[in-house]
Amino acid sequence: MNAESNPGEWIRIAEMDLSSARHLFETHHPKPLEIVCFHSQQAAEKMLKCFLIKQSIDFPKTHDLQELCELCAKTNEHFNELRSSIIILNRYSVIPRYPNELQIEEHDAEKALEHAGAVMNFVKGLVFEQTK
Repeated sequence: MNAESNPGEWIRIAEMDLSSARHLFETHHPKPLEIVCFHSQQAAEKMLKCFLIKQSIDFPKTHDLQELCELCAKTNEHFNELRSSIIILNRYSVIPRYPNELQIEEHDAEKALEHAGAVMNFVKGLVFEQTK
């Protein structure tokens, strides 16, 4: 992946993923739980990639949050604190896009939103701290 990309654009798109997931969760009935979880995962994925771009670290084309988090942790060991969120969100990268592959309940989507928010806040703190 091109490490010369604009980290701000990655944050903007990640924020759109997360706000879309929240909007769908809060306003649609029945709740599109698979899509909420997928967009939550996507927000976290983009934030991890944003950090890697900010660090000028090339990364593979992957949706595997654990692999991306490990790359981030090589630069900043505090990424290890995100491991539980990453493990939960990682399962929503591909599987929810296909019917009957993963049983998702409302509490799973709530947790996905929480974990994606935690990843976003963590990475934003690091990225904006580095620009000061």
